Amino acid sequence: MPNSVYQGDNLTVLQSMPDGLAQLIYIDPPFNTGRRQERGQTVGKRVETGGRVGFKGQRYESVRSSVLSYDDEFADYWAFLEPRLEQAWRLLADSGTLYLHLDYREAHYAKVLLDALFGRDCFLNEIIWAYDYGGKSKSRWPAKHDTILVYVKDPSAYFFNSDEVDREPYMAPGLVTAEKLERGKLPTDVWWHTIVSPTGREKTGYPTQKPLGILRRIIQASSRRGDLVLDFFAGSGTTGVAAAELGREFALIDQNPESIDVIRRRLDEAGVPFAFADRR
Repeated sequence: MPNSVYQGDNLTVLQSMPDGLAQLIYIDPPFNTGRRQERGQTVGKRVETGGRVGFKGQRYESVRSSVLSYDDEFADYWAFLEPRLEQAWRLLADSGTLYLHLDYREAHYAKVLLDALFGRDCFLNEIIWAYDYGGKSKSRWPAKHDTILVYVKDPSAYFFNSDEVDREPYMAPGLVTAEKLERGKLPTDVWWHTIVSPTGREKTGYPTQKPLGILRRIIQASSRRGDLVLDFFAGSGTTGVAAAELGREFALIDQNPESIDVIRRRLDEAGVPFAFADRR
């Protein structure tokens, strides 16, 4: 499918897409603002026998989680997010990977729930994106990181290419050879990368904009040229811009008119052709 931007409810758009569409799904959902959904008490877990039949003929059982009963607000939000993550699982290619971007207040809840939905053996990484910008509390350790949970569709078949990833400078250059120093260090699961500067050229004015450098690294590692990258909480469109720069196709979904305006402007300015569909 060509590069696409959809305006509308992401669940409706996702349900219209074919199985195995995307090699890579990155989402940065509005975890701190979306807790207005109807109460949900269960999560789905794949099982061999019994339960209910879900997508691709897989069987699921409904399991009550102590996490949900512990935090009613999170239970409300999970009722919103879970069906969208079920669609993410369906839409991933067998070699595909999901990157779920959260802040520190929600990551531990989501890890337990994604283990139930994808399976614990499909958990690949917990990436810590650390930055040092903005105000700093003097009454506690200042919170200066986000968490990105990484799950694969099939732990025996997923794609990961560390050779294409942008490398980092060594923190102790005197301890490595000149050859290694020139090549740089392969990133670990802790990424030091500045946020989008409020006065920088990359800034669009969208409040939750993520840096191109973070998305570039994700796309380089978990997709090939020509693969489709899907972001169904598209926000400022950084995923689409990074995907196009790296020779990947993209599909972006958001229902916020402000987001759609920013995305279309960024893609036009970058000279990236795309098809727009209004699904409201």
